[in-house]
Parts: sequence; structure tokens; C-alpha cells
Amino acid sequence: MTLIAARRYSHGNVHDEALLLTGEPARELAPHSFDWIGLCEPDAAEMALAQRQYGLHPLAVEDALNPRQLPKVEIYGKTLFVVARTAELRDGEEIDYGQTAFFVGPGFLISVRFGSTRPHLSLRQELEAQGDRLAEGPDYVLHAVLDFIVDGYLPLLERLEEIAQEMEEAAIDVFPEQSVIRRIFRLRRQLRRFERVIGPMEEVCQRLVVADLPCIDPTARIWFRDVLDHVRRAMARMRGLKETLAAIVDTASLLEQHRQGEMTRQLAAWAAILAVPTAIAGIYGMNFEYLPELKWRYGYFAVWGVIITICCGLWLRFRKIDWL
Repeated sequence: MTLIAARRYSHGNVHDEALLLTGEPARELAPHSFDWIGLCEPDAAEMALAQRQYGLHPLAVEDALNPRQLPKVEIYGKTLFVVARTAELRDGEEIDYGQTAFFVGPGFLISVRFGSTRPHLSLRQELEAQGDRLAEGPDYVLHAVLDFIVDGYLPLLERLEEIAQEMEEAAIDVFPEQSVIRRIFRLRRQLRRFERVIGPMEEVCQRLVVADLPCIDPTARIWFRDVLDHVRRAMARMRGLKETLAAIVDTASLLEQHRQGEMTRQLAAWAAILAVPTAIAGIYGMNFEYLPELKWRYGYFAVWGVIITICCGLWLRFRKIDWL
């Protein structure tokens, strides 16, 4: 059985820790009481028990069993169906995605988790220690789990920001190698997928804040507003990461062009300096009998003096304009 935890709460206190999915229709609970059922990767038969016991809509059950849904909010009669996506960074800088679906109805909340390695048991214990918050009902639990999921994005983004910063600093010193460029494009592809998968979470939280939804008390909307703020911050950091990765290649290209320009100027300067002795030696290397100063005893030294003077003048000029 994939039933991780199933408890009934009354006025914020644990009323029954021995709840089971029997398939028998659940009786109506007293005010300020609700069931919180936690399922992890259930099969169709187990979900059928929950469907009969709590009157879940078959379309919502079908969506909950499909771990590739995008975040969304659906209304089925008096039951609210919410899908959220989890994201974790594994070794190799790959992002793993999971899904958590929620059924929120009068007197119950059922969470169905696929793929995520972060269990809700620690969160459940934390909420049970705050009976006054838990007494507010299943809508507050929905907020708490959504906030728990969104907070899980932060370690992923922080690690990717560290990687981007390391590559950005390295690109200043030397143009990235081909393997580094492939790594950059791999990360950008991961972030584009992250935006497609997690992006609708902003719309989900927006609806929970402003829409009139069943089982969501208007006084609880302020809690969902906090989750919406966290989602927007995560999305802003993700978009900033995309821009940083794109800028790394552009910045590295500009720096490399600058370095190549400096090398080209230096080579041109030395070529100009070396052209002087080459030209003079070429002239005097021709086998003409009547060349100026050819028979003069100091002609050799005069030619060297001219060569050195011109070359030194060019060297000083190029140094002045920062070509050497």
C-alpha cells in the first residue's frame, strides 16, 4: 500500500491516526475536522478506493495518476483539484521533475505524489506542532504543501547560479573551450524546460489568490499570496540565470575579439618595424654596380645607423599609441 500517512484532525489536534482507504463512502465530519491522506505513487486500484471513499471525480483521478501533468487548478463540484510540479537537481546538472496532485474537499485533503524524493512527513509534523494553524482546515494544509514544493526550487536555483558564476569568472580569463560551451547550452536547455514545466505554477497560485474557489476560505488567500510571491521570485531568478548563461558566451566572444585585436596590432607593428631593414637590405642586395655610397668605407655603418634610427622611431611611435 502506498498510503504514507492518513490522519484525522479535529480543531488542530490529531483525532485518529488509523485511517485506511477502505472504499466505503466517508461519513460527514464535524465542523473543524478533516482528513489528510498522503499517497505516494499509488496504482489505479488504490486510487479507486480513495475515489469511492471521498467521492472524487474520475477525470481528476485520471489526471492524478498521470505524472506528466502541468500545474493547474480544476473544479469538480465541491472538490478542488490542484496539480503542482516538483523539481530537484541531481548529479550531472540534470533537473528531475515530480508531480503532486491535491484533492481538496469538504472535510478532506488527499495528496498524490509521483517522482519527488522530498516526503511531506516532516511538514506534517511541523504543522501538527502548530495546532492553531492546522485548525484552519485543509485549505491551510494545501498552502503549506505548495509552499514546501516551491521552496524546493531554491536549492536548485542556488546551485545553478553558483555554476553560472564559476563559468562567468572563467570566461573573463580565457575563451571557453568547446566542452564548456556545450555545458552552457545544456544548462540553458534545462532552464527552458524548467520554465515550461514550472511556469504555470504562477497561474495556479494567482487563481488561488483571486478566484472564488470551493474549499478555499477567503481569509486563507493571504497565505496563497505568499506562495505566489515565492513562485515569482523563483521564476525571476530562473530568467536571470538564462540571461547570465547567454551573456557568458557573448562576453567571452567580445573579450576574445579584444585579445585578438591586440595581437593583430602587435603583429602589424612588428611587421612595420621589420619592413625597414628588409627593404634596405633588399635594395643593397641587388647586383647593380652604381649604388649610392657603395664604395664609401663608412657606408655599412651608415646603413645600420639609418636602419636602427628608423626602427627605434617606429618602436617609440607604436609604444605611444599602445600597439606594443
